[in-house]
Amino acid sequence: MSIEPSQSRIRWWPAAIIVVLTILVIILLWSVDAPHRQLRFSHTVLVLVLSFLLMLLWLLLFSRLRWKVRLLALGMIVPILLLSAALLRIKGFSGDLVPLLEWRWRGKVAESLTGSAPTASGAFSRNYPQFLGPHRNGIVQGIKLARDWSKRPPQLLWRQPIGAGWSAFAVVGSSAVTQEQRGEYEMVVCYDLHSGRERWHHSDHDKYESTLAGAGPRATPTIVEERVYTLGATGILNCLDLATGERIWSEDILYDSDAEIASWGMSGSPLVMGDLVVVSAGGQEGKSLVAYHKDTGERIWRGGSSPAGYSSPLITTLAGVSQILIFNYGSVAAHDPGGGQVLWQHSWPSGPECVAQPVPLPEDRVFVSSGYGIGCKLFQIVRDEDNQLQVSLVWETPRLKAKFTNVVHRGGYIYGLDDGVLVCLDLVNGQRKWKRGRYGHGQVILIDEPDGIQDQSGLLLVSAESGDILLVEINPNESEELARFPALASKTWNNPALAGQYLLVRNDREAACYQLPLE
Repeated sequence: MSIEPSQSRIRWWPAAIIVVLTILVIILLWSVDAPHRQLRFSHTVLVLVLSFLLMLLWLLLFSRLRWKVRLLALGMIVPILLLSAALLRIKGFSGDLVPLLEWRWRGKVAESLTGSAPTASGAFSRNYPQFLGPHRNGIVQGIKLARDWSKRPPQLLWRQPIGAGWSAFAVVGSSAVTQEQRGEYEMVVCYDLHSGRERWHHSDHDKYESTLAGAGPRATPTIVEERVYTLGATGILNCLDLATGERIWSEDILYDSDAEIASWGMSGSPLVMGDLVVVSAGGQEGKSLVAYHKDTGERIWRGGSSPAGYSSPLITTLAGVSQILIFNYGSVAAHDPGGGQVLWQHSWPSGPECVAQPVPLPEDRVFVSSGYGIGCKLFQIVRDEDNQLQVSLVWETPRLKAKFTNVVHRGGYIYGLDDGVLVCLDLVNGQRKWKRGRYGHGQVILIDEPDGIQDQSGLLLVSAESGDILLVEINPNESEELARFPALASKTWNNPALAGQYLLVRNDREAACYQLPLE
């Protein structure tokens, strides 16, 4: 008669080796410098999956446990895995590509908005009419926020469900406009700033969705002269009436420019200048950047041949020449506002997404940054003997990798999130002055306060990836976290909007408005 191995003969040492090696490899992964955090996470996941498979192989073939015990263990593992797959789903990924799980029975993003919200008294608002504010640079001027929020915390005016999407709010007067996905319809929605009540919506039967990047539109509306200009994730450019939401004209910029949709959806917010509205279509053969007449939608010019990135066009003056800056896929370029011709262009490593806004700087310089281990570069723009614009590299460093966040300039220093950690860079040489405060892949607004603040000091409003809002005092020597409160409850990539003392925040699930205390 055969005798099964006894408990004393169980072969434990292979399992112990697997556990010890797994721990050592993970420690090594997180102690050695990596180009970017998401690489560490992905390697960690691979190590854990491989370890699980090795442990399963040990259990079934090399453990010397009784077969009854082996089959019982396998019978427990398989149902647990199946039950987990049945009860949980991946609702998306963090900025570091960590899967975010939720219960399958939890309701998806709201198809519609219901319910009432309290009305604020003593309305005080200033405009935040486009992506990254009045000057499209993430800087708000003329407001003095209180530094101590313990005695006078931010007041919640309203908070409610919202359709999916990574658009931000644009605010003019008491109208707050954003884009969102409700079911199969891509929507432009106008809310009352003080109550959150919906005033109107415009819908297009269109939808973009990706497991990694989520569903819905990405670009932020632009409000100019009682008109709202929006670009949807699939390339639908709309001009709407601010008061009613009635469509004035519409154009499919991808069809018009023989272009393909960007991998993560069209994300460039429209730039309105003079009689033109400028968007990045990414078409080849001179059809990359496109300008339409803002009143009629008639195409006026096209220029460049670079595929579209995920930044937005902005107007500036460098070397005495007015130009439109754009961060394309594989290059940063400047176009002539009058005819769209490329004035200068510099290559950028292809592969990683180009998202963060280029930052025009004094002395005809441009700061550009991207994530995925690339970092940032400072360019110098000059006019040569033939009066042509030339671009040269001043310095480059991996010390600020703005994956899909934006950075701000203050007094000769750049402040931004380097793979989720707040840093300060010296523009003279690219040296890092300090690095502290892990806020994830969030966004920042610089408060350029009036009166009594030294040129190199300032306040940052940081919208953390967790949904928290932080008030951080910054200067080249240090940063100090002054206040924090939980504004939203889940992953937040959207840019906040600050209209006077009213802070509008949103993500792909909810939106809220807070009244911030003033000095």
